[in-house]
Amino acid sequence: MIVKIKPSVLTGSIVAPASKSSMQRACAAALLSEGASEIVNPGKSNDDLAALDVIQKLGARVVTNDDGSLTIHSLGVDPVEEEINCGESGLGIRMFTPIAALSNKRITINGMGSLYTRPMHFFDEIFPQLNIKIQSREGKLPLRIEGPLLPADIEVDGSLSSQFLTGLLMAYGASVTRPVNIKVNNLKSKPYIDLTLKVMESFGRKVTHTNYEVFHLEPQVKNYEPQIYTVEGDWSGASFLLVAGAIAGKIEVKGLDLSSTQADKEIMRALKDCASDLSVTNDVIKIGPSDLKAFSFDATDCPDLFPPLVALAAYCKGTTQIKGVSRLAHKESNRGLTLQEEFGKMGIKIILQDDTMFVEGGLDLLGTTVHSRHDHRIAMACAVAALQANDEVIIEEAEAINKSYPDFYKHLQKLGANVAY
Repeated sequence: MIVKIKPSVLTGSIVAPASKSSMQRACAAALLSEGASEIVNPGKSNDDLAALDVIQKLGARVVTNDDGSLTIHSLGVDPVEEEINCGESGLGIRMFTPIAALSNKRITINGMGSLYTRPMHFFDEIFPQLNIKIQSREGKLPLRIEGPLLPADIEVDGSLSSQFLTGLLMAYGASVTRPVNIKVNNLKSKPYIDLTLKVMESFGRKVTHTNYEVFHLEPQVKNYEPQIYTVEGDWSGASFLLVAGAIAGKIEVKGLDLSSTQADKEIMRALKDCASDLSVTNDVIKIGPSDLKAFSFDATDCPDLFPPLVALAAYCKGTTQIKGVSRLAHKESNRGLTLQEEFGKMGIKIILQDDTMFVEGGLDLLGTTVHSRHDHRIAMACAVAALQANDEVIIEEAEAINKSYPDFYKHLQKLGANVAY
């Protein structure tokens, strides 16, 4: 799919998309709850659809209601298929693998696209300690597992991704019969664990921790209980809308929880630091252009913000510094290099030095042809940057956005962007 974006001025109001981070965790919690749960404001991205497919193959029944909400009927994990496929969702593969291991049935865990190259050796190291048989392709997909998972005191490395810990916490939450501790070393992306704990607690499963270093799980009479759960607005997708407003015109973004535990809420700090025209009234965020200046930002705990931050930095006078580059290697693409190369085509110089990215901004962006690299966030970052380029920008393989935000181009059009596809 080819998308063409011409220089545009934005105006109007838009509602943020549903959070796939919240949606996928809610699907998992509903699967682990015996009874009927309702999910309000469900997401419809590829990752969300993959999560719904997975929980059905693990035994849940999903009904779409007239109002668009979903009712998920479950008796717990009881696989009805020999294989589950998490699509291209890194969270999905890392969260649902321990959950699938709650069953004593042999099951194959698979994925698509970039997931085949993303490291999964974590499971090879941890699962044997939990009574789970596992075979992998030298630490990569497909995984073949056979449980049942028996919770035990373990120590895990949290430096690669917090998503592995999310899966263990949710699976442990359904199966502990005595007090158990998970010790975590060098945990990254703590806000995502906050979101996991928040969703678990919404479904009645409490977990405590000591400084994010030791997580404590106690037996409960009922581990998970069916709930009516409303999926939050997505700060990750909305970050591109907010940056678009800071670059190309005064807009309003609605549907975001300013008290959310989502890591990407930190985009607000970057927008303030670069001196954008930003205000919040009654949970409506108003954002518009101003004389943008370079800023410094540590994205170690919110690495998904790198693409919108680079689009923003491209229009900020001076050199912006963004820390956390080491978190980018195992995404849908190697995002540090991908951002450097694709924004380089638009005339933006990006330097990668150790764990820091330097973006030299404030110059005219060039109309040109770029490629998504099959990475949804790269496609959206290029689209946002294109809004004030000096000529048309063409994005190849632009359908990559379907992974997280399938309505993104439509939403840009609604705000007045000249987008053709």
